[in-house]
Amino acid sequence: MDLVRVLIAIFIPPLGVFLQVGLGLQFWINLLLTLLGYIPGIIHALYIILRD
Repeated sequence: MDLVRVLIAIFIPPLGVFLQVGLGLQFWINLLLTLLGYIPGIIHALYIILRD
């Protein structure tokens, strides 16, 4: 399942974070990072998904 989340995080970072942690603080941080720059959103999403 993590492989699917990683692939989703590469294309739609906030969705990948949402699938991992739900609608919490990390989701909103990722959404903001994605809006400010696509690459920071991907990096944050991968960090959230792969840290566990």
